[in-house]
Amino acid sequence: MSCPRIEREKMEHLFIGPYGTLSENSRGRLVLEEECELRTCFQRDTDRITHSKAFRRLKHKTQVFLQPEGDHYRTRLTHTLEVTRLARTVARALQLNEDLAEAIGLGHDLGHTPFGHAGERALNRILEDAGGFKHYEQSLRVVDTLERDGRGLNLCYETRMGILNHTHGKPDDTPEATAVRLCDRIAYVNHDLDDAIRAGILSIDDVPTPVRRMCGNRNSERINSIITDLVANSHDGILQLSAPMQEVFDLFHTFMYSDVYTNPRAKGEENKVDGILYGLYTWYSAHPDALPEDYRGVIENEGIQRAVVDYISGMTDGYAMEKYSELYIPFAWTVK
Repeated sequence: MSCPRIEREKMEHLFIGPYGTLSENSRGRLVLEEECELRTCFQRDTDRITHSKAFRRLKHKTQVFLQPEGDHYRTRLTHTLEVTRLARTVARALQLNEDLAEAIGLGHDLGHTPFGHAGERALNRILEDAGGFKHYEQSLRVVDTLERDGRGLNLCYETRMGILNHTHGKPDDTPEATAVRLCDRIAYVNHDLDDAIRAGILSIDDVPTPVRRMCGNRNSERINSIITDLVANSHDGILQLSAPMQEVFDLFHTFMYSDVYTNPRAKGEENKVDGILYGLYTWYSAHPDALPEDYRGVIENEGIQRAVVDYISGMTDGYAMEKYSELYIPFAWTVK
């Protein structure tokens, strides 16, 4: 019987174009491993990410709105899935490696904090004198160091660099990494607008007229318009929007920051995040023995501060509030 992985690698030459990343050309893993008989290296990365603890925790981490009422608002996990689906669509349309795009998409936010970017800003202030905290750097740290009891997931170089560079990008990014970076932005402005309208923070009529005229009024229309434009105007391994669409998308992005991401109604509770995370950081820094056993190696190799931040950044919103309450809020008691 022939090896399914080898057969798949042969097939990639047929459906991956000249600018896509072939699995057989991967620069490999940090630690050399025997190849899987069934899966290509990028398929294997996807499986490792989806089976990780950090991936499961994304279900209970904030995307934009803290503690929203109702089950229909995006979480960090649903954001990740939406980004990944868009990236696969773009990769397929442009004859890139869908498996690599999927692996990067699924892993890009593994290092995100509880309480969304408010949590990231809080930990960045805590680590200000030690280089700060960036969720994309933490995402790489999760897959390289923290998962599997400190052994990491040992992902391929291309997956790791795509995760690290998904916010700002690098000139030597693979086109699959660029697809994820662009789809990340396309996904969050659209689904965050959808959630903001659902929350009553704004209405579709508040959206700038050029955005509605070029992209549409419904979430699916806007995404389809932008993704279709991206595919139509990308060539020779360069992924880009047309000039008119880029101008409208920039207007859309600016609007979201001014009317949603910094909106007092949407962000009114975020001032409490600093207190919660700083309180947790202060307590665990003074009581490192209370950290889970998984973080002993981090303490030994990189110090207590790094271990405490790693632990807090991995918490879900609910767990962070639960631990803060347990540590700082007196329990009710009754006299028998």
